[in-house]
Amino acid sequence: MTPNQSPNPCDCGASMNRRSFLKTTMSGLAVASAASLPVISTARLQAASIKNDAPETLVTTLYKSLTEEQKKSVAFPFDHPLRSKVDNNWHITDKKLSEFFTPDQQAMIRDIFNGLHSPEYAETVMKQVEHDSGKEGFGSSAIAIFGQPGTGKFEFVLTGRHCTRRCDGDSVEGAAFGGPIFYGHASDSFNESAKHPGNAYWYQAMRANEVFKMLDGKQRAQALLGAPRKEEGTDTVKLTGKKSGLAGIPLTELSRDQKDHVRKVMADLLAPFRKADADEALKLVEVNGFDNLHMAFYKSTDIGSDGVWDDWQIEGPAMVWYFRGAPHVHTWVHIRERA
Repeated sequence: MTPNQSPNPCDCGASMNRRSFLKTTMSGLAVASAASLPVISTARLQAASIKNDAPETLVTTLYKSLTEEQKKSVAFPFDHPLRSKVDNNWHITDKKLSEFFTPDQQAMIRDIFNGLHSPEYAETVMKQVEHDSGKEGFGSSAIAIFGQPGTGKFEFVLTGRHCTRRCDGDSVEGAAFGGPIFYGHASDSFNESAKHPGNAYWYQAMRANEVFKMLDGKQRAQALLGAPRKEEGTDTVKLTGKKSGLAGIPLTELSRDQKDHVRKVMADLLAPFRKADADEALKLVEVNGFDNLHMAFYKSTDIGSDGVWDDWQIEGPAMVWYFRGAPHVHTWVHIRERA
C-alpha cells in the first residue's frame, strides 16, 4: 500500500476571546444533515459501552474490527517513517473514511477524534473539520494505525485538510500529542479579512497579541520581526535544541507579570484538547525551561495593516507553536521532552 500524501499549501480562528469562542465560531459553518450521521447497529452499541473511556480503548476496539484487507491498507509497523509526518492538507492513506470503513467503524473513528478534544471545544473542532473538508465532511479524512493496539506500542493518526491528530496511549515517550499535530481553519474564505470572522482559532491570536501589547518599546523591537518561517511540511516544526538565539524575544527579558500572561496564553492555546494532553504539553515545556522560550510576531503578514499580528510563534529548545493567520489560520505544534 502506498500512502497517498497530497500536501496543499492552501489551508484557518474564531472569536476575540475564549468565552465567546463557542458562540461566534459556529456562524456560517456547515452542519451535517441527519442523513449523514452514522448508523447505529449492534457492534456500534457495543462500542458505545466504552465510549466514555479513553480514546485509546476505542482505537483497540477499532483495530480488532478491521478485516485483513483493511489492515493491509491502513495498518503499519510502529516504526514506519510515515507515523511522524505532519502537513496542512494531506491524507495519510488514500482510503477515505466514508468509502473504506463500515458505518460502525466510522462512528468509532469519530468518537476517537472527539475524545482527543476537551468537552468544551469538541463540537466546535468537529464542525471546523466538517466545514473545511467540503461536501464530504469528516468522511473525507483518512487514518492509519501504527503498531498493534492492546499489545504494545501503537499510534492512531487521523489526517485531512487542516487536520493532523494523534492518539498513542503514551507509546511515544516524551512527546506531547504523540508527535507533531496541525490544526487550522478557513472560515469565511481562503483570504480572510483582518478580524477573521467565524474562525474557530482566531481567539488564540488575539490572546497572543495581548502579550505584545504588554511589551515596552525595547521589548517590542526584539519581538517584532519581518517574515515568518516557511511552511515545509514536517520540517516546519523541526526542533533545534537551542536555548538561545531563537527568533523573537527571550522570555528572560519579560517581567513576572508578562511571563504569567504568556503562561495563561499557552493554557488557552491548549484549551481545545483533552486535559491529559494539555497537561503533558505544559509539563514538557517546563521540563525544558519556561525561560528558554522565545516569542516572535511578524509584521510582513499583517492583514489590514491594523497592528494585530496575524502570524506569531512560541519556540523553545524542544517545542514549536507556530500560528500563521494569513491568509487564514494554520497552526503547527510540536512539543517534546528533548529535541
